[in-house]
Amino acid sequence: MTRSQPDLFRTQAEACGHLGSPMYAELLAALADDVEAGGPTARVLRGHEDDPGPSGLALRLAGSIHRLVLAGEADELTGFYPTTGGSWSAAGVGAVIGFLERRGDDVRPLLYQAPQTNEVGRSAALLGGLLTLASTWERPVRLFEIGSSGGLNLQADRFRFSDDMGGGWGDVASPVHLEAAWTGARLPVDARLEVVERGGSDIAPVDVTTDHGRLTLTSYVWPDMATRHARLAGAIELARTHPVTVEQADAATYVDGLALVPGTVTVLWHSVMWQYVPREQQERVIARLETLGEQAPDDAVLVHLFAEPTRRSTDQEHRFWVCAETWPGAGERAYLGLMAPHGVPVTWE
Repeated sequence: MTRSQPDLFRTQAEACGHLGSPMYAELLAALADDVEAGGPTARVLRGHEDDPGPSGLALRLAGSIHRLVLAGEADELTGFYPTTGGSWSAAGVGAVIGFLERRGDDVRPLLYQAPQTNEVGRSAALLGGLLTLASTWERPVRLFEIGSSGGLNLQADRFRFSDDMGGGWGDVASPVHLEAAWTGARLPVDARLEVVERGGSDIAPVDVTTDHGRLTLTSYVWPDMATRHARLAGAIELARTHPVTVEQADAATYVDGLALVPGTVTVLWHSVMWQYVPREQQERVIARLETLGEQAPDDAVLVHLFAEPTRRSTDQEHRFWVCAETWPGAGERAYLGLMAPHGVPVTWE
C-alpha cells in the first residue's frame, strides 16, 4: 500500500530531527501540513502521489529547494539557510512555502533527480573495517566500490580518523577529519594499508570535478549539519586532486568485470546502497563474488566489505552493521561493528 505524501514527509521529519537536523525536522513537518491543506507544496508535488517511500520524495523536494538556494537562484531564502550564511528560524517555513507558491515551476523538474548523497562519514566504517582485516594480509589493496556516486569514499585512505581515546589513523593534514569516528574495540592502526588501484561505478555518477557535480552533492546534505558539509567539501578537494574514475554501470555489470590479481587484496565495498539494487542484480553480485572467491588462489585475496542495514539474525531488527566476507575460505560473514546512519561513530566489536 502506497503511503500518503504527508505521512512520508512526517516520517522523514522525525528522522531528520533524530539525526541532528532541527531545521529539516521543522520544515518537512510544516510541508506535510501544507500538502494536507492543499497548499503550494501539494501543487508542486502533483503527479508524485504514487512515488514509493524509498524514492525519498521529501528529501528530493528539500534538496531541490536547497540546490536553488546554493546556486544563488533563491535570494529570498538565503537568510534562512546556514549554507549561505543564514540562520534557520520558524519564519523560514513561511518563506519556503511562499517560494513554492511563486517558483513551483522551477522546483518541479528537479524532483526527478534521485537524492545523491556521497556520505563521507560512512568512510569511518569502510576504512575501519579494512584496517581490521588488513592486519592479516600486508599486501597492496585494489579498492572498488559500487554505488559510488562521486567516488568520494574511494579517497578514504587519504582521510584522518580519530577515535574516542585520542588516537587516530591517517594524515593529520588531510582536509577531511572525522573526529570521534571510532569507539569500542581498538583498531590495529599500525596495520600497513597501501591502495594501489581504485575505481567505482554508479548508475548516475556525479562528476565532482565540475561545479554541477559539487552542487548536486552539496544540495542533498542537510543545510544545518555543518560537520557533514565540511567533510564533503574536504573530500571534493581531495577528489579533484586525485581523480578516480566512476563508471556509469549498474552494480551487477560492474562486479561481473572484476578480476583478482596475484599478490594483492581485491576489495569490493559499499555503504547504504544495497536496498536500492534490484533483487536480480543483488543475486548476480553475490554469485559473481562467490565464483571469484572459489577461484581465488592462495596469493590473491577477495574481500566483500559493506556497511548496510542488515539483520544479524532473523529475530533481530535491521541495523547498520559493518560486515566482511573474505576468500580464500568459506566467505562466511563477519560482523565487525555497528555504524551510525551517517557513519560516525562506529562501535567496533
